[in-house]
Amino acid sequence: MGLLVAIEGIDGSGKGTQAARLLDSLRAQGTRCQLFSFPRYRDTQFGAKIGDFLNGRFGNLDQVSPFLVSLLFAGDRFESRQLLLDAIRDNDIVLCDRYVASNIAHQAAKVVGEERTELIRWIQYVEHQLYGLPQADCTLFLDVPVAHATQLIALKAQRTYTDRAADLQEADSAYLQKVHDVYTLLAAEGTGWARVHCVEGNRIKPVEDVAGDVWRVLGTVLNKR
Repeated sequence: MGLLVAIEGIDGSGKGTQAARLLDSLRAQGTRCQLFSFPRYRDTQFGAKIGDFLNGRFGNLDQVSPFLVSLLFAGDRFESRQLLLDAIRDNDIVLCDRYVASNIAHQAAKVVGEERTELIRWIQYVEHQLYGLPQADCTLFLDVPVAHATQLIALKAQRTYTDRAADLQEADSAYLQKVHDVYTLLAAEGTGWARVHCVEGNRIKPVEDVAGDVWRVLGTVLNKR
């Protein structure tokens, strides 16, 4: 039975790049490994609707209840559940570029206080208890300040789900700061979380340096297990 490793961070933090590099590194050393990238915009019905949401079809970020939005992201993973379980059975490590924590961070950023607590419990219930998705064994948080992340978002190539330069979430820096704050809280309080600092001083670290940090942090986590 393989380990489930989630790679998390705000938009523009380099999750896709680092997940792909980690996959290559693990396979190069003979580790059986598979990568999932959520949302699966072109592979699930819920993924397609997430693309619609991020394109503004259902309204702005503050016009749709985060309780309802969370069901889109949870539904995308539910449609992918059997593929994920099969991958965990057949591999040593399964990587997820975004997982349940992404849903929590992005939706909980929209509310505060008791409503935030209620929403986090709701997402955990739907994804893990109702839909039966496995818990991540390890979560790597790519910590990039919002000011740097927005620079990286501007450099992104064309995505399959939107023709905009930045989707609803990416275009709202105040919202991204709140998401970063929730991620920071999750990393501090969660079990199996490890924080990877991707900025040194006021400089974004080279991709290769971050990849090295990710490799070392993952190795430390796995050795503890």
